Amino acid sequence: MFRGFAAVITLALAAGALGGCAAPATKAVALASHDSFIIPDELINKFKTDTGFYLEGGAKLGDTGELTNKLVLTKDSPVADVVFGIDNTFAGVAEANGIIDGELVAIDYADVCFNYDKRWFAKAGLTPPTTWRELTDKKYAGLTVVQNPTTSSTGLAFLFATIGALGEDNWPLWWAKMRDNGLKVTAGWEDAYYIEFTAGGGEGKYPIVLSYSSSPAFTVDEADGESTTASINSECFRQIEYAGVLKNAKNPEGARALLAFMQTKEFQAAMPGANYVYPIDESVELPEAWAKFAPASASFVDVSGLDFDANRKKWQKQWLEIVQG
Repeated sequence: MFRGFAAVITLALAAGALGGCAAPATKAVALASHDSFIIPDELINKFKTDTGFYLEGGAKLGDTGELTNKLVLTKDSPVADVVFGIDNTFAGVAEANGIIDGELVAIDYADVCFNYDKRWFAKAGLTPPTTWRELTDKKYAGLTVVQNPTTSSTGLAFLFATIGALGEDNWPLWWAKMRDNGLKVTAGWEDAYYIEFTAGGGEGKYPIVLSYSSSPAFTVDEADGESTTASINSECFRQIEYAGVLKNAKNPEGARALLAFMQTKEFQAAMPGANYVYPIDESVELPEAWAKFAPASASFVDVSGLDFDANRKKWQKQWLEIVQG
């Protein structure tokens, strides 16, 4: 995930976890993913039972950008048969470099948006913002923490959202106002949420954090059954994650079987609990806490006109110059 609530989740793909005797090499399927992806053990076992193939090992190659770039560098002799975790900000890189056999298939999505600490705002007697555009208001000075878009996929997604929403000429102005309004920047999501956010479980002092619309499902107080946080579901960035068969895969048949398995309702239903993302299959019922506290955003920025690949480094450099000097 993006960036998920489990900072580093171990992908349990070892062949030993599947039980039974070793199968022929042609039955082994290797999966490459970003660091935070997990497949529950019961689904690993079901994949073997249903298809006759089994997951062997697993290459965890960093964040989304690192994952994509490493697969480009190894495309003639890929480290896996299947990739999961290339998102819509890096799909163009994968396609331009011809690392996918066939097409990328959407598996899940997450909405990058701001969260706020409901209790903090109630105690302060301050009305929470309803859109990120309001965060430049002086009444919200010193209250917001975001992630650096040069080191965080969450931060990069939101940078793209501001560019898509405000346009090439105006996005730098908004960020300059945020800088002057006491914006806090961290390297990654974990530091922003767990350390700096007032509702993140630590001793943070920022009641507004860049996170996901799904985050409030994980801050439900058992005492009253209510979430202590809420998301600002306005002009979010919809981050879509894809899977695909890698070109030159050693086991393309097994790879296609795994890709098909990822699209089944059982696999899709496990995505919220295991990876904190929404299943791409809209017919799959969300967990109760998600339905109540973490609905997907109905308002997200149209970034279809942005050329991420051509401008990513330029925009990141501009952001650094504006925000960090």
